[in-house]
Amino acid sequence: MRTWFVTGGTPGGFGLVYAEAALKQGDQVVVTARRPSELQEWAEPHGDRVLVLRLDVTDAEQVRAAVRTAEERFGGIDVLVNNAGRGWFGSIEGAPDETIRRTFDLNLFAVVEVIRAVLPGMRARGGGWIVNMSSVAGLVGAQGFGYYSAAKFALEGLSETLRHEVEPFGVRVLVVEPGAFRTKAFAGFRNEPVNETVDAYVPMVEGVKAAFVEHDGKQEGDPERGAQAVISAMNAPVPPQRIVLGNSGYDVVVAMHENALAELRANEKLSRGADF
Repeated sequence: MRTWFVTGGTPGGFGLVYAEAALKQGDQVVVTARRPSELQEWAEPHGDRVLVLRLDVTDAEQVRAAVRTAEERFGGIDVLVNNAGRGWFGSIEGAPDETIRRTFDLNLFAVVEVIRAVLPGMRARGGGWIVNMSSVAGLVGAQGFGYYSAAKFALEGLSETLRHEVEPFGVRVLVVEPGAFRTKAFAGFRNEPVNETVDAYVPMVEGVKAAFVEHDGKQEGDPERGAQAVISAMNAPVPPQRIVLGNSGYDVVVAMHENALAELRANEKLSRGADF
């Protein structure tokens, strides 16, 4: 029986889907959320196999306390799923400073805090999984959502290095890159104001917002199938380092890599000519 620690357990999101998938295979789960009362009804049928904790992942002291509580309750954490995160729309030039900082605080620095709190236990036990929820936007820039993309790009780079550093201790790292999935992620955009500080970008940002609102509830991705794909990847004889989820996301990422490779080869002479 493995113990999972899942951040971002808001109802209607990927967090609870991961938790339910883990429970179905006989594991036990720690689920964290800013408002744990929302999970009480969900947790009750699972009894002692579920521990719900209040956690704002941007609060380092809360992170360390939650990890200690989880380890004391279940004896250790075998699978960490860094699922908490979200983005705010805005242009690169005109997004408010506060929006930029909270985007990185939630999507990057909070992930770092959770990883650093969980890793000592994993290293001591000689194994574990770290599953970092990135995004297709962490591989392909998203107009009007650039700071979310930037934070996820950074998470991708962090995960690549982390993978090599923790491999000698038996810890594995998997990066998950979903496209549009039918969670409640888009629902909050409807009533969110456009706080663009540069008027020239307002039409673009409003268009991005409208696209999210229009697509809410119509996303092609099935969260349950997505979580099962991740678990299958973890259980594979040779687990992948990353997995893209969803048809549209897969096609976009393949096209990005193919275009990048073609451009790289087209400029090979310039690249190789830069040495002494």
